[in-house]
Amino acid sequence: MATLPSDFKWGFATAAYQIEGAIDKDGRAPSIWDTFAAIPGKIADGSSGVTACDSYNRTAEDVKLLKSLGAQAYRFSLSWSRIIPKGGREDSINQAGLDHYRKFVDDLLEAGITPFITLLHWDVPDELDRRYGGLLNRTEFPLDFERYARVVFEGIPRCKNWITFNEPWCSSILGYNNGSFAPGHTSDRTKSPVGDSAREPWIAGHNLLVAHGRAVKAYRDDFKATNGGEIGIVLNGDATYPWDPMDPKDVEAANRKIEFAISWFADPIYFGKYPDSMRAQLGDRLPTFTEEEKALVEGSNDFYGMNHYTANYVRHLDGVPPEDDFLGNLELSFINKRGDCIGPETQSTWLRPCAVGFRDLLVWLSRRYGFPKIYVTENGTSIKGENDMPREQILQDDFRLQYYDDYVKAMAQASTYDSVNVRGYFAWSLLDNFEWAEGYETRFGCTFVDYENGQTRYPKKSAHHLAPLFKSLVKKE
Repeated sequence: MATLPSDFKWGFATAAYQIEGAIDKDGRAPSIWDTFAAIPGKIADGSSGVTACDSYNRTAEDVKLLKSLGAQAYRFSLSWSRIIPKGGREDSINQAGLDHYRKFVDDLLEAGITPFITLLHWDVPDELDRRYGGLLNRTEFPLDFERYARVVFEGIPRCKNWITFNEPWCSSILGYNNGSFAPGHTSDRTKSPVGDSAREPWIAGHNLLVAHGRAVKAYRDDFKATNGGEIGIVLNGDATYPWDPMDPKDVEAANRKIEFAISWFADPIYFGKYPDSMRAQLGDRLPTFTEEEKALVEGSNDFYGMNHYTANYVRHLDGVPPEDDFLGNLELSFINKRGDCIGPETQSTWLRPCAVGFRDLLVWLSRRYGFPKIYVTENGTSIKGENDMPREQILQDDFRLQYYDDYVKAMAQASTYDSVNVRGYFAWSLLDNFEWAEGYETRFGCTFVDYENGQTRYPKKSAHHLAPLFKSLVKKE
């Protein structure tokens, strides 16, 4: 029978801008997402994170909820602009913001829940974007991020599990290629007056890697010996299958898709260089690491943080790719050459459940990167039409329950039969929340949040399924 290691931890994940609200309380300053959400047409329902789940004011309630669901761990992110409102290394620290998170960590530990803190989940202080272009500045951004990280490591010493960045692919591609995420840069002048989709994403990605390396070095040099603990990055990526498994070019393209999505960041961390497939297509648009940068980035993961939701069939394209291509000269489909569908529809156009893909990607990553310790830092699904259902129906989320059941069991198979060193799992998400450009129209929560009636929380059926599911799979000591 497939099992999970005896020290395996499971819990839920969230992000600051998606749940906190209280955008100007206790000295918080705007992030790029506050600014982006205020631009008409950028968020599907015209909403923002101004109130969200009101979690900043309800930490006690959220801790109680986590405990009631049996969660052993909780992954959440900090709002940089709550802690250093203007963001920069010469800018003042907002003690109220830091104290808020320190108390929250104390409360989690008191409840027997292990905190996993993400330093930055996309919400860069707006001042840094205005001051020097935010992620596009190769010198300033990594230095400012390092100082922020140091302030937090020092201020919250009881946390032992640190993540530098969440999904740098999204910050880079969605923020600087198609402009669908903050700060909204794109070459498409109907969408943005600024941006260069062919160049800026690769610069942003590079600077995120260097900033990650700086924060990791700071932690290892000055905090790890005293505090213990570990630090890594979280990377997102989908499983892939060739559209035509008999076509060697499709087989190659399926591999290349993962390299462009995941190995773009993981290869520099594990091997000190970008994938050859990316260098071949992008040439000098992909930055080159200086020796100092390479020394910071290579070897900078104590664990691999894996965000994963779905799978795609991949078909190669012939000819020269357009300059703004970020996939790797290929196209994605949910239907293969034979007409097989990869999985059922959800509310998210990009997401179809395919649990076997999860196992396959766990194996792919493990083989490529030397079987590192893996934490699955996000996994979950939306449900087609969920937001339009009455509350009673929303709470019976059998589709989501089945998704978790299938995916968690696939992970246990990877652990037992494929020697994958997976040690933790975080369901996305604890709460329905602000789903970025989709606003509040899409729900990913295991807990229903009633936005019309004071953000009241109602756990769904899936929320209660996870504790017994993990109990059945985790080996007894």
